[in-house]
Amino acid sequence: MGKVVMYSSVSVDGFIADENDQPGPLFEWLVSGDVPLDGSGEVKVSRASYDYTRSYWDQIGATIAGRHVFDLTDGWDGKPPAGVDHVVVVTHRPAPEGWDPEAPFHFVDGVEAAVAKAQELAGDRIVEVAAGDVGGQALAAGLVDEVRMDVVPVVLGSGKRYFGPVDAQHLLEDPDVLQGDRVLHLRYRVRR
Repeated sequence: MGKVVMYSSVSVDGFIADENDQPGPLFEWLVSGDVPLDGSGEVKVSRASYDYTRSYWDQIGATIAGRHVFDLTDGWDGKPPAGVDHVVVVTHRPAPEGWDPEAPFHFVDGVEAAVAKAQELAGDRIVEVAAGDVGGQALAAGLVDEVRMDVVPVVLGSGKRYFGPVDAQHLLEDPDVLQGDRVLHLRYRVRR
């Protein structure tokens, strides 16, 4: 099985979006460089960020997100983001009415079931868990192997927390650190 990685861009004070679910400047590093990160031509980063991010993205076999993010993005129009093969949505509700059953999205009840389904789908590739409430639940359940953060030099002051509602201590190993343009890429292994 591939490792489970919690990931997102985050403000210096630990938020992944403001109170209105808006990321504000958290994704500016994804459009401020000169190296295309994907085929869209819109996502361009520095060479250092490209080398770090592209190699990570290429290893992702499945992404886990909560229903709230799924609804905010309109289910990415049925196409998983960043070339990911499958998205597992943690929800207590069924797929939206009229949802294409052939789309590579899987709706499950609970974070443990989501990780199990995502690992089945990803095989030996990475399972990415979106930061926030679902990511925090996965970390609290001991299901996360690694935490990745793209720390952006902004203080949001309040909003949606990177670790969601986690209220217990979790030890991480020393970080691997890479400086990009307007972003600091951090990677921590979760201490077991």
